Amino acid sequence: MNELPKDGIDVAGKGPPREHARSRIIISAVLFFLAGAALSAVWFSRSAAPVAAPAQLSDATKAVLQHLDSPVEIRFYSILDASSVQDSVQAFAGRADQLLAQYEQAAGGRVRVIRFNTLSQSNANAASADGVKAFNIDKGDSCFLGVAVVCDGQKESLSHLAPEWEQALEPDLTRAIARAAEGKPGAQALARPDAATVDAVKRTIPNVDAVSLEEGTKALRNAGLAQFMQAAQEMEAQVKDAREQFLRAQGDQSEAAAEKLRKIQKESMDKLQQIALNSHAQIAALQQLKKASP
Repeated sequence: MNELPKDGIDVAGKGPPREHARSRIIISAVLFFLAGAALSAVWFSRSAAPVAAPAQLSDATKAVLQHLDSPVEIRFYSILDASSVQDSVQAFAGRADQLLAQYEQAAGGRVRVIRFNTLSQSNANAASADGVKAFNIDKGDSCFLGVAVVCDGQKESLSHLAPEWEQALEPDLTRAIARAAEGKPGAQALARPDAATVDAVKRTIPNVDAVSLEEGTKALRNAGLAQFMQAAQEMEAQVKDAREQFLRAQGDQSEAAAEKLRKIQKESMDKLQQIALNSHAQIAALQQLKKASP
């Protein structure tokens, strides 16, 4: 057996290729960041199989879409030069397009996606005007992969989408929609927090009326971070165990072990993303509670 790389699994040997095919799974560190009132989690994994588009949108996203009072226009710039853009980026752009189609469907007519996907000067100018950054400039035609969200004249941009941040795309896009919609007059009722989210806020901050928005936001962020780190530690132990089982497996058992590892990866990714979404929803609920206070 070859030496195990630090960032993955490498199994090789003699015999039928099916039983001893080189299998490599790279699991990088979980990335956790706070952006404004938002908490986003990214679980980045690479495997032989591409990352599939989510089966359905999260409850947090659906809540935002259901409370939209005005139509939202999403401009999706997927202007890619096939000669210079990697296949993985092009595949990711396709999955991002599928995700946007889910937004259109779930919003019941309140979200419209306009797609820019051909190489032309007019499309490049439109992308730049919407805050989407060009890339691969030194390799050929300028490429753009980003999103602009517009609602009643308010605009939010995701200037550059990348496969590495795929699991953060939905929460980032939903935040952009919420911010654009909240920017218009009379939008305070947007994404009204549900009772469960408010209860979660009050469990973390029992004296919610006595603390400032800044103090409350910090407390919720710290609570979310603690929950996130605990889940990440549990995930690490599960992945380590599944990796060892894979290395010990032989023949058909190796396929079953690899499938188990992929399943653990997906379940962990979903759990971490949900923690991020919940934390974001709680911070948004705190903002609403503070606005409603006399």
